[in-house]
Amino acid sequence: MISHCFVRLIMNHYKDVQITRVLTRRKLETLSDFPLPGALTNSIDELIAHADIIVECTGDVFFGTEVIERAFEAGLPVVTVNAELQVTTGSYLAGKGLLTEAEGDQPGSLAALREDALQMGFQPLVYGNMKGYLNHNPSREDMAYWSKRQGISIDQTTSFTDGTKVQIEQVVVGNGFGATISRPGLEGIASTDLNRSGNILGLIADGLGQPIVDYVIPDGYPAGGVFLVCRHDEVQAPAIDYFKLGAGPYYVLTRPFHLCSLEVGKTVRRVLAGGGVLLNNSIEPTLGVAAIAKRDMKAGEVIERGIGGFDVRGEAVRLADELDHVPIGLLRHTVLKRAVTPGQMITFDDIEMQPSRVLDIVLQQREKVRHQVTACTQSHPVLQRAIK
Repeated sequence: MISHCFVRLIMNHYKDVQITRVLTRRKLETLSDFPLPGALTNSIDELIAHADIIVECTGDVFFGTEVIERAFEAGLPVVTVNAELQVTTGSYLAGKGLLTEAEGDQPGSLAALREDALQMGFQPLVYGNMKGYLNHNPSREDMAYWSKRQGISIDQTTSFTDGTKVQIEQVVVGNGFGATISRPGLEGIASTDLNRSGNILGLIADGLGQPIVDYVIPDGYPAGGVFLVCRHDEVQAPAIDYFKLGAGPYYVLTRPFHLCSLEVGKTVRRVLAGGGVLLNNSIEPTLGVAAIAKRDMKAGEVIERGIGGFDVRGEAVRLADELDHVPIGLLRHTVLKRAVTPGQMITFDDIEMQPSRVLDIVLQQREKVRHQVTACTQSHPVLQRAIK
């Protein structure tokens, strides 16, 4: 859906931009309904040879990583609509070339709202997402029904429903802008009034002394947008109150929509014009998305897929607190070495991993974090004693 809509957008509304090649793993003869069939190719080499910039929207951590590494070898910038990749290999990739999340999906929309807020003098305390519905362990039957009704894959439907997607998106935002989480899995406040919920989250952030990422589950107002909770200079309070944002000290700025593929073109133009990165997972992330078991599983069972599957769901964690967690984006066709129970965090000791480039990157990043934590505790004796 993303690629079809994006190509149509560029063809009809971006006269200064041309789609030269579209990479697909499907057989070309099966894609007669694609809006620009002559641009389709199965060759990464052909894609790169005809590109000035790559837009990656596979939703696949493994294939997306392969394509981005090839693009960077050729010196090409990459715009991605793939938060799943960002939280798995994105920090490594961000150190190798220009990689940015696109405006349109919630992380990119929050990044754009943040830029607007900063230019007006606001200081973000909370980067907020909105989620319409949450069920940590939905049934296959329900997901099949909603997948068909909404016209998206069952994997996407499941990751949206069980909360994995919102956890991933908020972790990318937190890493990109130096925000943290108040607790594993976020607060996820049930909200009938966004201003009231925003004030609660603002108090939590102030209590931590650091901006946070989180989300609300709206009841009585639409759940299609993103929001910030901000502070501003006290001297501006009367003017901001007059402008209908309230008396403060917390001000809620909203963007009531995110239009996915229809907004990606803005980030493409940004990069081509030298505007740089809108958002990525940063080269020194502090947050990750751990895999949490949804059901009892025995040794020898196979986790067919992490994101969007029925075996595990994703939960935001602080990397320093959970050094041995398995990033959910790493799991595919993964054999369990020992039994796990519902709610249990999957660790590397629990699984047998097949060799892959993604695994190499994850283990390299994991070791980097481990060294950072060790260095931090050695320089802070109180922390060291607390950890012991």
